[in-house]
Amino acid sequence: MRTILIVGGGYAGFYTAWKLERKLRRGEARVIVVDPRPFMTYQPFLPEVVAGSVEARHAAVSLRRHLKKTELIAGRVTRIDHAHKTVTVRPAVGDSYQLDYDIIVVTAGAVTRTLAIPGVTEHAIGMKHVEEAVAIRDRLLTAFDQASGLPPGPLRRKLLTVTFVGGGFSGVEGFGELLALAKALVRRYPELSPDELSFHLVEARGRILPEVTDKPGEWVVRSLKKRGGQVHLNAQLLSAIDGHVVLSTGEEFDSELIVWTVGNAANPMVHNHTDLPIDQRGLLVVRIDLRVGTDEAPVPDAWGAGDDAAVPDLAAERPGAATVPNAQHAVRQGKLLAKNLIATLRGREPKPYVHHSLGVVATLGLGRGIFQFRRLVIRGFPAWLMHRGYHVLAVPTWERKFRVLAVWVTAVAFGRDIVSLTSVQHPREAFLAGAGLRVPAPDQRAGAVDAGVLAGDARRP
Repeated sequence: MRTILIVGGGYAGFYTAWKLERKLRRGEARVIVVDPRPFMTYQPFLPEVVAGSVEARHAAVSLRRHLKKTELIAGRVTRIDHAHKTVTVRPAVGDSYQLDYDIIVVTAGAVTRTLAIPGVTEHAIGMKHVEEAVAIRDRLLTAFDQASGLPPGPLRRKLLTVTFVGGGFSGVEGFGELLALAKALVRRYPELSPDELSFHLVEARGRILPEVTDKPGEWVVRSLKKRGGQVHLNAQLLSAIDGHVVLSTGEEFDSELIVWTVGNAANPMVHNHTDLPIDQRGLLVVRIDLRVGTDEAPVPDAWGAGDDAAVPDLAAERPGAATVPNAQHAVRQGKLLAKNLIATLRGREPKPYVHHSLGVVATLGLGRGIFQFRRLVIRGFPAWLMHRGYHVLAVPTWERKFRVLAVWVTAVAFGRDIVSLTSVQHPREAFLAGAGLRVPAPDQRAGAVDAGVLAGDARRP
């Protein structure tokens, strides 16, 4: 029986394994998934996790619950030696070891792209994983509680200042949702004024949301500004030391919360620790049927998909284009990859990946959104409904769909939950304090958490 090893349990890896379970015959192949996380994060829900519109656990799809016939290994693949068909696995506990395979599927995803900007590693937090989204929400709620007990002044202004760096979909959606939460939250704090809220979105280019055309992008900027957000275009972050933000435009301000959403970078494991072919960007070279290699130099028994692969985009009008790294492509590539694996195991030819975009849709806060499909643009409440409708259908498994719908219905009746659970990040604090032991200072704890989050992104295979 052949062993199919899937590196990474994100969108592409999860859907590949999920579909293989349903299509493989008994004894036809053994499927193994290696990933350090026990769940797949449904990233389009992260902005709503930030705002409290979706429960954090509902944005995470358990691998063990839904991949019942797949062998799951909690660990990281740190090296691929396809010449000998082995990988090096670093488990969550214990020493690294070699694992043999017959067929490899590389769906390790991308990592957060970081830049050497002073203060970012110590104070910024990403928004790529569910625990980061939860931390962003809790920090905003905690900042409100702290600011309400202070007199007007620099410290209070800093606590009520939020900065998002990066104007792509992740940054704009997170910014819009957190701004909506803050506007709703300030009504619960009579000590605070809406005018004290200061939200900044920093983008190095002259526009945001590169996936939409110019006019819809300009409308989004106007909408965010109308709601009190400050959008800094053609601006770069120069420094964030101690939360003091310095922009290339000369503007400076103190910010308690800095969210880093500047995009993805090539996975270090794929880029540096494999003998499989990669391109100049560090992405896996993949054919139109998702097999690794080129038409002239195919690599037997190696497949790739998702954000770590340069998949040719047959639906694009320009030659040599690759599919953009988003959930829409990763899900469909994973499904096709499973079908193509089955086809090759049974002596049939695999099919090419062709997917025409269904359009782009973004949430900008409760009741606000934008949708574009070619020249069709829908704004406001209808687009927001489309966003929710599409993603509740797209999130895998009926169990998750019902859970998300239940939270949305409850929120309509009772509003959002505004309880901060920042203390869960330090569960021993009450125990230590009760025992009369020293508790680390809050600023020391926060810095350690931020640095760990960013370092974790950089290390993730």
